[in-house]
Amino acid sequence: MSALVGRTVKITKAGREFKGCCPFHNEKTPSFYVNDEKGFYHCFGCGAHGDAIRWMTDQRGLPFMDAVKELADAAGLDVPAPDPRAAQKAERANSLYDVMTAAADWFAEQLNGVEGGEARAYIEKRGLKPITVKTFGLGYAPDSKGKLKAALARFGEDKLIEAGLLIKMDDKDSYDRFRGRLMIPIRDVRGRVIAFGGRILGAGEPKYLNSPDTPLFDKGRTLYNLDRAGPANRKTGRVLVVEGYMDVIALAQAGIEDAVAPLGTALTEHQIERLWRLTGSPTLCFDGDAAGQKAAIRAIGRALPGLAPARSLQFVTLPQGQDPDDLIKAGGRSAMEALLDRPEALVDRLWRHELDAEPLTTPEARAGLRQRLYEQAKSIEDPGVRDQYQLEFRRRFDEAFRRAPQPRQMAPRGTPRQFQKGRFQAFEPPPTSKTRSISGDGVDPIYARAILAGLLNHPAVILACAEALATLPIADRDLDALRNHLLDAAYDNPALDSAALITICEQHGFGALAAQLVDVNGLAFSFTRRQADAELARRDLGMAIEALAARPELDAALAAATARLAEHWDETGFAEQMRLLEARREADARLASLAERSGESD
Repeated sequence: MSALVGRTVKITKAGREFKGCCPFHNEKTPSFYVNDEKGFYHCFGCGAHGDAIRWMTDQRGLPFMDAVKELADAAGLDVPAPDPRAAQKAERANSLYDVMTAAADWFAEQLNGVEGGEARAYIEKRGLKPITVKTFGLGYAPDSKGKLKAALARFGEDKLIEAGLLIKMDDKDSYDRFRGRLMIPIRDVRGRVIAFGGRILGAGEPKYLNSPDTPLFDKGRTLYNLDRAGPANRKTGRVLVVEGYMDVIALAQAGIEDAVAPLGTALTEHQIERLWRLTGSPTLCFDGDAAGQKAAIRAIGRALPGLAPARSLQFVTLPQGQDPDDLIKAGGRSAMEALLDRPEALVDRLWRHELDAEPLTTPEARAGLRQRLYEQAKSIEDPGVRDQYQLEFRRRFDEAFRRAPQPRQMAPRGTPRQFQKGRFQAFEPPPTSKTRSISGDGVDPIYARAILAGLLNHPAVILACAEALATLPIADRDLDALRNHLLDAAYDNPALDSAALITICEQHGFGALAAQLVDVNGLAFSFTRRQADAELARRDLGMAIEALAARPELDAALAAATARLAEHWDETGFAEQMRLLEARREADARLASLAERSGESD
């Protein structure tokens, strides 16, 4: 274990163990220990603990099977292949790894040779230090069609073609793919060279040339620097996505080592999935120009279907005309960290993009905006996240446009209206008694106590109505806290019965309140009475929760419709106001009928 851990963490002998600073959290006093006899590591600061495989998966970020294979390689063992074809494929891949390693070594030698002068000048111009060049294995491909082919002839022409190092066209002789370029090795999560990116040093196109897809390399599934960003992520808890190789290298030299880059294309769904394995919300850092912003929107489009609770993206936009290297040279690492400390959420970035897509001066344009937002939200597969995006877009749209200035018109004769302060106002319906009970101060405590009593009697309803229950505006602190404990308990154990739920309440200091609620007096709902028919009680309880949860949204919509009529009266707006008023009355009546029916059943 000490040899394995010591590759990446500085540890010193301490009696029969080794100790050092924990790689899983920032600390100045060592609390991380490695025990060779027992074969595990343990941190007394953060609790990190595991064996060799756990070390490779948690600290190195490797998938389980890759961790097993790398440990087997280090021990000189072979992991048995599941079938002959897989064994043959593995053998071929291993030989290609040898080819790519030899090519990387040869390119590094050429960088320091006579022909590498132009590449060294470029490296110096970029301000890269020798340790950075060595860390990232930078090299140089001479401007020749046959030097690499000759240098690696021992592997055979076929292997060099299969590895993507030579190009073979019809019956013509094969020739070197990379010529006159600064060479940047691309590694897999185990740190093995699987491809190259080559940057041209003089005039010509393309500016960057990548290896083709090979048995080792799939451009759409690979992220540059993932082998180093994975371990860095264990300390920072974040992953940055920048546009290119040199951005990653410049950030690493400045001390920001948790950055990766796609390989000359927009982020793919596979790459986003790999990022989500490291952190729930990767930070995409793009240039402020039009191309950078288009890349951000393309990434959003590919991420939307996969959004889930605790799984999203966030964005940082660099100043116009600057890349990470420019920003660091101008303001140091602190300038970059200052931007990273203020990321923009995915929902904000998408809303801003759609809002700025076209002028919104006509009803048709605004209707188009609403439709685009609806389609974007609809593409999210997770139903809970999809609903939240739809609600959020609807709220923002209403806030942005419901008070748009309109020319005033007199209401037609016979329109309900009132005269105040020298001018006619739109009719504003008076609040009902139920409206007053669900006001800005939240649900009336009598209703809240009845609902909570019903949940204590019928725990199965908690998860069935979880979303509506969570949105109930309960002003009383004790009742609100109890509501949250009931939700947590139900999520932890969906099969809770009433007795177990009350026991949990007692453990959290809510035993007395729960006991009072179970014997609640007040509204005679079926679900507050233990002798009531269980099926009827559960149905009534669900209907009551839904009715109470719908009221704040109805009140807000009614207030918005009334405000619009105050600015500009028209028959459509008045009809909408009347419809909302009727919906509110129906919700009140539904709530009242539940109590009346329960009272009759007594």
